[in-house]
Amino acid sequence: MSNKESLVFPELLFFDEFGGDFRSYINAAYHIFKNNFISTQPAYEGLKVSVRRYPEVEGMHKTFYHITHEGEDEENRRPDVRRIERIRFPKFVIENCIHDEILIWKNKRGRDERIVLFNDREDYIVILTDRGEYYMFITAYYIEQPHRKKKLLAEYEAYIKAKTA
Repeated sequence: MSNKESLVFPELLFFDEFGGDFRSYINAAYHIFKNNFISTQPAYEGLKVSVRRYPEVEGMHKTFYHITHEGEDEENRRPDVRRIERIRFPKFVIENCIHDEILIWKNKRGRDERIVLFNDREDYIVILTDRGEYYMFITAYYIEQPHRKKKLLAEYEAYIKAKTA
C-alpha cells in the first residue's frame, strides 16, 4: 500500500507537565496504557493484541513496566523518560502498520518468531509475537543509538532481500 501523507504520531507525555511529581507522571502514563491495551485492544492482522499482566511490578502490568523502564536485569530496570513520553506510540504503530512508514519484518529471538514494527523517522520500535489466536505485545521502545538503528535497518533489508529471493 502506498501512502503519500506522512504519519503524524501522537503527542508526547512530558514529565514537565506534572510539576516534577514522578508518581503523577507514571500514573498518567499507566492510565493511557490501560485505555490503549486493557479497556480496548488494538488489532494486528485482524487479531487482538494482548499484554502480559503478571507478574505485576509495583501494581502495574508487566508489559507497561517493561515498555516504560530500561535495563538488562528485569528485576532492576529503571524508569526511562524517553519511553514514558512515547506511551501513546505502541497502539498508534500497531494501528497504522499498513502505512509505508512502518517497516515490518520477522526475526527469531530464542524459540519465538517476533514481528518487528519500526518507524525510522521517529526511531520507534514495537515487538509482537504470534500466539495463534492473538498477538502478544512483547515490548516497545525508542531507539537512541544510531548504531542500533543502523543494525535494525540492515536486519529489515536482509529480511526483505531473503523474502524476495
